[in-house]
Amino acid sequence: MDELRELYQEVILDHGKHPRNLRALANPTCSAHGRNPLCGDQLTVWLKLDGDVIADVSFQGSGCAISKASASLMTGAVKGKTRAEVQRLFQRFHEIVTGKPATQGRREDLGKLAVFSGISSFPVRVKCATLSWHALNAALEQGVEQVSTEQ
Repeated sequence: MDELRELYQEVILDHGKHPRNLRALANPTCSAHGRNPLCGDQLTVWLKLDGDVIADVSFQGSGCAISKASASLMTGAVKGKTRAEVQRLFQRFHEIVTGKPATQGRREDLGKLAVFSGISSFPVRVKCATLSWHALNAALEQGVEQVSTEQ
């Protein structure tokens, strides 16, 4: 367990300090703004779709290390995936951060996203970890421009 906790801290700190895909995306297909009123995190997710596939994805915003790291890791995980694959990935991610038993696949199948499994011990931080995912889903719905973790 100490090994997982150490990995968690290392990955979260790295992606929190040096987030990947932190930029506005030129000519996005869709976007959505997400906010977590509980702790003040907010971010915008931009997507460039090629048919049903996410060709490019980026985000910008402000928030805690967990929300930034989650957005950073999310953008890397969803690039090149279809909408259906992204929805399955989000379901699995949500299950691990809320401490629910996985209904699809194993925790290890999530790659680096699996480090967020420790979040389930801190329920108030689940909203920080899932904010970018909710914004991503809203962007994919193409019509929902803003989402809140309190909805």
